[in-house]
Amino acid sequence: MKGLLGAVIVSAAVMLGGSGGGALAEANWMIDPATGTSVLRDQVPRTPRRSAHQRSDKSPIPRQIISYDGRHGPDTIIVNTSERRLYYTLGNGRAIKYGIGVGREGFTWAGTNRISRKAEWPGWTPPPQMRRREAAQGRILPAYMPGGPENPLGARALYIGSTLYRIHGTNQPWTIGQAMSSGCIRMANEDVMHLYDQVKVGTRVVVLR
Repeated sequence: MKGLLGAVIVSAAVMLGGSGGGALAEANWMIDPATGTSVLRDQVPRTPRRSAHQRSDKSPIPRQIISYDGRHGPDTIIVNTSERRLYYTLGNGRAIKYGIGVGREGFTWAGTNRISRKAEWPGWTPPPQMRRREAAQGRILPAYMPGGPENPLGARALYIGSTLYRIHGTNQPWTIGQAMSSGCIRMANEDVMHLYDQVKVGTRVVVLR
């Protein structure tokens, strides 16, 4: 049976010794696709089930360069919360459009500010109110988490004025296009790195509901 692509189940009768000539019991055998030999089903290594949520630095919403004829000048970040998109204006009637994740219900906000700081692989200090809120749900947050691939702030962070809000990365692409955060603007790591290289401290940020 070599050359089969799938595992073929073979039902074999196994004679168990004992008085009265013994008894027949059914045992499930299969062809191991790796070796082409018959083995007991339990002896074949099982392939781990893939999670529906696979970590990745890529966004499920590809960024685009689009035409822009709005009222904001070049070097402006425009966050459209309801659309779940971020625009960075380039001037000359063009802008870059990114997919983002936004604040969940009760955590959205609007206003105008500027980028006050930029950080690569930033550390994360959850604010006290977030730690209390999560503790009430049975989730204990650390007082501080160093930067790195598992850090919720991802590969880059752009800090917005003196607020607690940031535009930051994530390696959880299934959150892009969703309203799941506590008010921060979330981008796939590849996109936040791309935006990070475009903007500077002092870049204007406009957040719309």
